[in-house]
Amino acid sequence: MADSAAKHETDELYQKAKRAKSDNENGGGEVGKEIECGNILSEFKTTKVLSDSAREKNIFIHGKLADQDAVIILEKTPIREDTLAELFTGSTLKLEMKNDIYSTYRLQAPPQLNEIKTTVVCPATEKHIKKYQRQESFLVEETGADYQSITLPYIQKQSFSVQWVYNILEKKAEADRIVFEDPDPTVGFLLLPDFKWDQKQIDDLYLIAITLERGIRSLRDLTQEHLPLLQNIFQKGKEAILQRYQLPASKLRVYLHYQPSYYHLHVHFTKLGYEAPGCGVERAHLLADVIQNLQSDPEYYKTRTLYFPLRVDDGLLSKYKEAGRL
Repeated sequence: MADSAAKHETDELYQKAKRAKSDNENGGGEVGKEIECGNILSEFKTTKVLSDSAREKNIFIHGKLADQDAVIILEKTPIREDTLAELFTGSTLKLEMKNDIYSTYRLQAPPQLNEIKTTVVCPATEKHIKKYQRQESFLVEETGADYQSITLPYIQKQSFSVQWVYNILEKKAEADRIVFEDPDPTVGFLLLPDFKWDQKQIDDLYLIAITLERGIRSLRDLTQEHLPLLQNIFQKGKEAILQRYQLPASKLRVYLHYQPSYYHLHVHFTKLGYEAPGCGVERAHLLADVIQNLQSDPEYYKTRTLYFPLRVDDGLLSKYKEAGRL
């Protein structure tokens, strides 16, 4: 995501390619419309592979697109149950090995079933490039005092842009992707799919609830006065997902990140069983637990010691090292 100027530059890249729009709706129903465009990646010049994962079947590449830094994310899409018949009948097989009852093949699926989800970040900043680069991580122990003296000043000094979030809230961008909206200025929120989810199957369902209120940066800002907001997101978010995707609350993981990837309060909704990035105990805080903690202690997250991972090149990690806290 980038600010409005960067978005304009990215739009210009798309204008260089011939574009043809399709009104075919994707697997999320009315969530959004797919857009077919010319291959803007034909001019992409690879600089280096930032990271890759055979297990996750993805790769993150840094390079140049129209003389601008860009990060390209390629991800193999999951195999869907509703396409199995077409996959079996429309594919070609090449035998590699046969031994008794076991045999292995190379299967060439039909093009429509052999997609690679592609995310383009352009122009990409140094922060984007570092974000996707494979690096060592350290677990930070942050007391309430550490937050006030180290973390908060760092956040304020960096002035991390969340203009792209405001574009969503003001419906200047991604308005067609909104799954649910509560317009109340105090407890309202927008619910929309995370970009990591292609919306073609429920097994890796991933949605984000973004609060309309703009003054809450993270878990650390939450107090008892925010309970109506959190309870509203928890209840209406689950109801909206049940209505749209027929997925009950008992099959959902609902949580907040700390540290968050951007400093505007948002809540993650993922399908239980899907190992979404950042869902581990060192970063994810179940929303149900957050609500109960604030009900027990209105200032719980002001004083509680919190733990979170930071990558080796993170500027905040440097601040903790300078303070002798790591």
